[in-house]
Order: sequence, then C-alpha cells, then structure tokens
Amino acid sequence: MSCAAPKGGHSIEGVDATKESVIQGVVTRDGSPVGGAYVRLLDGSGEFTAEVPTNAEGSFRFFAAPGDWTLRTLAPGATLDSKVSAAQGGVAEVAVELPA
Repeated sequence: MSCAAPKGGHSIEGVDATKESVIQGVVTRDGSPVGGAYVRLLDGSGEFTAEVPTNAEGSFRFFAAPGDWTLRTLAPGATLDSKVSAAQGGVAEVAVELPA
C-alpha cells in the first residue's frame, strides 16, 4: 500500500494516513539538514498549537486538523514562517530552506 507521500518523502509506515492530516518536512540551510531547530504549528489566527524539534536529518512531523496552518521555524540566526494546508487523508510535505 502506498503512503501517498511524494517520492522521496518521509515514511509514514504504521500511520493510517486516510484518517489523519499529516504535515511533515525537512529544514535545511545551504542544502544541508538543520537538526535541533524548532518548528511551531500555528493555527489560522496565529495561535500556538504545537512545537517539535527537528531530528539530525532536519525532519519534523505534525498530526493536525484539516485546514490552513503556519509553520514557524526557529533556528540559530533565523526565524521563518511557511504557510501550509492540511487535508484529511493527505500528507502535506514542506521544504523549509533557511537563509544562509
């Protein structure tokens, strides 16, 4: 069974993506993964909902309600907001490239 993530996306093995809204991605700077950054999930009104650290590969994942969200990435020397829409049964892949 396919996980519905784009080729090269993160594995969601063991997750029933048909029942979830998944937001995931990778944080990079100059093409290299940024481990230890923090990614915050903000709702449509800008309110804080959740926060996760990136792993050594710069990866992060949220399970969120369907709708429009903002990802606020916090890393040394950079804060970057990215808009994303989550849909039930889908995986929203987000590539966050921090400024050098």
